[in-house]
Amino acid sequence: MSRALPRGCPAPLLEGCRQCVQQMLLGRQLATKKAKGKGQSQAKVNISAALVEDIINLEETSEDMQAVIEALKEDFSRNLNVRTSAGALDHVTVMTKDGKFPLNQLGQISQKSPQLMIVNMSNFPESTAAAAKAIRESGMNLNPEVDGTVIRVPVPKVTREHRESLAKLAKQSTNKSKEALRKVRSKSITQVKKFKSKVSEDTIRLLEKQIQQMADEAATEMDKLLAAKTKELLG
Repeated sequence: MSRALPRGCPAPLLEGCRQCVQQMLLGRQLATKKAKGKGQSQAKVNISAALVEDIINLEETSEDMQAVIEALKEDFSRNLNVRTSAGALDHVTVMTKDGKFPLNQLGQISQKSPQLMIVNMSNFPESTAAAAKAIRESGMNLNPEVDGTVIRVPVPKVTREHRESLAKLAKQSTNKSKEALRKVRSKSITQVKKFKSKVSEDTIRLLEKQIQQMADEAATEMDKLLAAKTKELLG
C-alpha cells in the first residue's frame, strides 16, 4: 500500500496503523456516498467488518438480526397453518408443576382422521388438564375435549373467518419480530456511540448508517415473508 499517511500518524502504515486505515477507507466510502448522479439511488454502505472489529462486531449484529427472521419463519411454519395437523401440536407449551414442557414430551399425539386428533396423556395423567388448557390457548382455534387421560381435539372446518384470524396473527407476529429487530439495531448503535471520543465522526456516522441499512434489509425480508404467508392463509 503506497498511499501517503494522514498527517500526524504515529506509526508507519506498513506496520499496521489500524486507525489510519479505517480513516482512509471510511473516508472513501463517505465520498462515494456523496457522489450521487441525478436519478441515482444512494450508494449502499459496506464497511469491512475486519476494519471496525475493535468498535463493533458487525457479523454478530447480522447474525442477531437473522435470528429474529428465522424465529418469525418458524412461528409462521409451526403455528399459522390453515389446516391443523398432529405435528402442529408437538411444540404447544404446557405449564406443569415441574415447569414448561412441549406437549409431545408429555403425551402421544396422533391424527385419527382429518377431523380429529388424539393426545394420549397416560404417561403423565396429572398434566392432562394443563395440556388441554395449553391446546385451547394455542391460538389455533382448537377446542379440546378431555376423556380421562385422552384429549380429543376436533379439527375445525376452514372458514373465511378462521383464515382472516390467522392472517391477523401473522401480522401481529411480524410486528413483534420488528420490535425485536429494533432492539438489536438500538443495542448495536449504542455500542458504536461508546467510541465517539476515539474515532472520527465520519466513522461513527457510517457505522450507524450500515447498521440501519442492515435493519432495513431485515425488515424488508420480514415484509416479504408476511406477504407470502398472508397470501397462503387467505387463499
